[in-house]
Amino acid sequence: MPAVAFHTDVFRRLVESVIRVSGMPDARYIYVPMPIMGKTAQELQGYIEGNNPVTGRPVLEELVEGLTKPMPDVDPSRIAFDRSTPRLIEPDTEENLHSLFLENNWTDKLPIVLPTEERVTKMLAHTSRKPEDVVGHMRPTNHREFWEYTVEKVAVNAVMSGAKPEYFPVILALAASEVSARPSTSSSAAAMVVVNGPIRHEISMNWGVGAMGPYNHANATIGRAYGLLSQNLQGGSEPMVTYLGSVGNNYAYNNMTIAENEEESPWEAFHVQQGFKSTDSAVSVFGGLRSTSYVLGLREKHWRDHVQYMLRGLGGNTVPTLLLDPLTAKVFYEREGFESKEMLSQWFAENARMPASVYWDYQLVQNYLYPRAAAGEEPLASRLKALEDAPDQEIQFLSPGDVHVVVVGGNTNEYWRMMGAGYRKTVSVDEWR
Repeated sequence: MPAVAFHTDVFRRLVESVIRVSGMPDARYIYVPMPIMGKTAQELQGYIEGNNPVTGRPVLEELVEGLTKPMPDVDPSRIAFDRSTPRLIEPDTEENLHSLFLENNWTDKLPIVLPTEERVTKMLAHTSRKPEDVVGHMRPTNHREFWEYTVEKVAVNAVMSGAKPEYFPVILALAASEVSARPSTSSSAAAMVVVNGPIRHEISMNWGVGAMGPYNHANATIGRAYGLLSQNLQGGSEPMVTYLGSVGNNYAYNNMTIAENEEESPWEAFHVQQGFKSTDSAVSVFGGLRSTSYVLGLREKHWRDHVQYMLRGLGGNTVPTLLLDPLTAKVFYEREGFESKEMLSQWFAENARMPASVYWDYQLVQNYLYPRAAAGEEPLASRLKALEDAPDQEIQFLSPGDVHVVVVGGNTNEYWRMMGAGYRKTVSVDEWR
């Protein structure tokens, strides 16, 4: 069936990359100007009646040609896509090798530790898995093919990050999650990592003062390794080709990697909530990290109002993970009577409310949730019906399973944060020792 795709001109490099890796070199497409959002109907009509900003030809003329001209025969050489990588690169000076890694987009633009065979071998000594064992598959977007990676490939990226060999089982578990820390979304999402269990002590992670900051080697390099392996083992992370974050995200340098303060939490540990034993070591991944808000303590009179304001600030399409200093967690537990994380999640979900007309006016809700609601998916369909029946009626826009709680911090004050990041998966670290 004849078809012509329309794209805005800012995505030119992305379009050319996608049709190449998809084996469709003769796909027909037309560019129109950017932006689309905020333009009037008349301005958008002008895009269609005007010229293609890339070719300079009339858009309607190109459209007719694209729908009526016969497709040419495809030359097989034009759809070949080599995904192989050499195991070793040619010897050179340290300066030249650092330049090579930088120029090939194999780094996060910070200095790396060169992954020599000796260093990679030391990393591999900290797992019982074979170097050629497959760890998982990853891709930057849902529209690209998965790339497969081995234990040795993960070790290379772990060395590059500066991680110690004893951290390797945690890094392998992150790779086994198959959740990319370099997703390609224009909303500039990063990831968040939480480590639980005895491994926290074994590798001296930080779950106290400064846990979220640049004060602990394990926290810093494990998170960095996760980003590097995601970028290099999924087929790249290059702006306007495989990465579309409009403004980027500083969290992506180490993906907010922390350990949970299990010892001072009034509740069970996060990995126990996910079905693991307290004696197990596990790592949990949260995706879509692109927003955060924080507040000091819980005022007795209006703290519930404060929470509602914070929840509304998530933009309607983002789910929250609460990072609570132990002092704040104990106030929720002792003063407010939340005897479990599940109870607290339930309360947050039930109080995530706003008028239907306000909720459906969020651009992200319109983009991503409206089509699902119109197709009848619940509870979105009921929220959409509320817009039609009573637009001023307050609707609940989160479910209990959307809200997660992690205790982290060093008891210096009752600060707590609401991270706009959704839980994805928990993976055993012990299985990768």
